[in-house]
Amino acid sequence: MDDVWARAEPQSPCKKVCVIHPDSGLCVGCLRTRSEIAAWPSLSPEGRDAVLTELPAREGLLVRRRGGRAARVGG
Repeated sequence: MDDVWARAEPQSPCKKVCVIHPDSGLCVGCLRTRSEIAAWPSLSPEGRDAVLTELPAREGLLVRRRGGRAARVGG
């Protein structure tokens, strides 16, 4: 039997750590912008793939400071 809830589209990269960094504007958990997060449900599979493709390059924009606070590289 097929899973009724299964979809053939990219899943959300949400990591359930929903904190928007004030300097970069990126979510500390999934590295998406607020507008990308808000638009996710209405994005096409191609649009979601485009966002997912960009996320690995954004990892370098956030670094951890002592105490776990995120900061922008060079900031």
